[in-house]
Amino acid sequence: MKRIPVPVMAAILSVLNSLLFHFPFFNYAFGSVEKGLNGILIIAGLMVIMLTCNYFAFYLILFLGRAFGKFLMSFIFVGNSVGLYFINTYDVMIDDTMMGNVFNTNFSEATSYWSPAALAYILLMGVLPCILIWMVRLRYGTWKMFFKNIGYSLLVVAVVAFANMSNWMWVDKNSTVGGSLLLPWSYIVNTFRFRAEERERNREEIKLPDATVMDNEKSAVVLVIGESARRDHFSLYGYERNTNPLLSSLDNVIAYKADASATYTTGGVKAILEHEPTGKLYEILPNYLYRTGVDVCWRSTNWGQPPLHIEKYQNAEDISNLYGCPDEGYDGLLLEGLPEIISESGSSKVLVILHTSTSHGPSYNKKYPPEFETFTPVCTTVEMSKCPREEVINAYDNTIIYTDYLLNEIAGSLNALKDWRSCMIYVSDHGESLGENNLYMHGVPLSIAPAEQVEIPFIVWTSDAEQGLKHFDKVSQHHVFHSVLHFLGVESPVYKEEFNVFE
Repeated sequence: MKRIPVPVMAAILSVLNSLLFHFPFFNYAFGSVEKGLNGILIIAGLMVIMLTCNYFAFYLILFLGRAFGKFLMSFIFVGNSVGLYFINTYDVMIDDTMMGNVFNTNFSEATSYWSPAALAYILLMGVLPCILIWMVRLRYGTWKMFFKNIGYSLLVVAVVAFANMSNWMWVDKNSTVGGSLLLPWSYIVNTFRFRAEERERNREEIKLPDATVMDNEKSAVVLVIGESARRDHFSLYGYERNTNPLLSSLDNVIAYKADASATYTTGGVKAILEHEPTGKLYEILPNYLYRTGVDVCWRSTNWGQPPLHIEKYQNAEDISNLYGCPDEGYDGLLLEGLPEIISESGSSKVLVILHTSTSHGPSYNKKYPPEFETFTPVCTTVEMSKCPREEVINAYDNTIIYTDYLLNEIAGSLNALKDWRSCMIYVSDHGESLGENNLYMHGVPLSIAPAEQVEIPFIVWTSDAEQGLKHFDKVSQHHVFHSVLHFLGVESPVYKEEFNVFE
């Protein structure tokens, strides 16, 4: 086979990349620009800059990388095919928070997203270009030609960019959404951004001032961190379907309105556990209370929590082995032996945190046992956009029915501990889109996120009928930290009474 000059191959791959993977970006751009000549100039300028920038990057990779450059180009096309599948199927935005979701997703969750369509995307748009890349023999040319081509491409970008100076404000305004659709740069750049933020978060946590347990009264808190539960699908908040038949019949229950601090798990969980929104890694609630002398147990079928420094951490496998019960993939496993954790504790103060995954998509129908399939028919494919919307909502509402059951079971277990004063706090990490405006699941940047991904439930139950609860028009996830401290009788310099829900 005749050798192809590297500049020609870079140009071919740049055009191919644009044809295969830039449709979502330009579809968004066409919908955002003003009509008329200026709009045409913006789109034309973007096309030239995209083609030239991709040519520049691909030329660098192929010329400098040689065989390794081909490997990198193969990775890019496969990565692009995966990214396009998620953009088209779930309307996701590939920003730093979405890359955080990717890196904090375990194998079982990751496999729940795949479908025959995903395989088709990878084979047709990822593997086939890879075959072309490896079949072609390249002629690399001289270093003089290399610098000349690099210079020309940079000159084209500079000329077009400065010719469109009047439209830079449009670019800045639309950079968040547009940049998240630009493959491969959306996931490459945002991977580096996420890793930089992760390094910052994982620095040694800043210790909070020492706290003191003020009494020996037996007190227990079960904090349930919900997953992807949106407030407007709980009948406790006025939803027309009775998704909370059990909680609505309980005494001493109050449902506060709350907004999430993030639309992704790691950010939402951190907000639930921290004392205030500082943006820094301060000591989180379980670590703080454990250091203070409270018996703390964390149980999880989920992931994405900040670093834990406690003795008792149990995932689904641990619980299954400990109690000799099968792990069927449902959050009911978290309730195994819950009363004994409290009643057999050597401390008079106990905090149990249950980190659930009940309403995480896309396979809502797999998040609850069959007997909880109250609303039918349900969506059974991970490609939710291909299901009638009512089937998506039916499956999701069944996860709320199951959540209602779990919370009622927890309240019953705590109520049976007559020697203990106890409470249950349920708060979700974030909400969930169910097809509104063609959005599914979560992860849209908070600044532009729809209400469905932000408005969450914050439900409190107490075993003590005399334990009053304050009235709030709305609370935040940060109310959890101070409310738990108050209930357990822990005095701390960082405690804020205005963030405590208990009287």
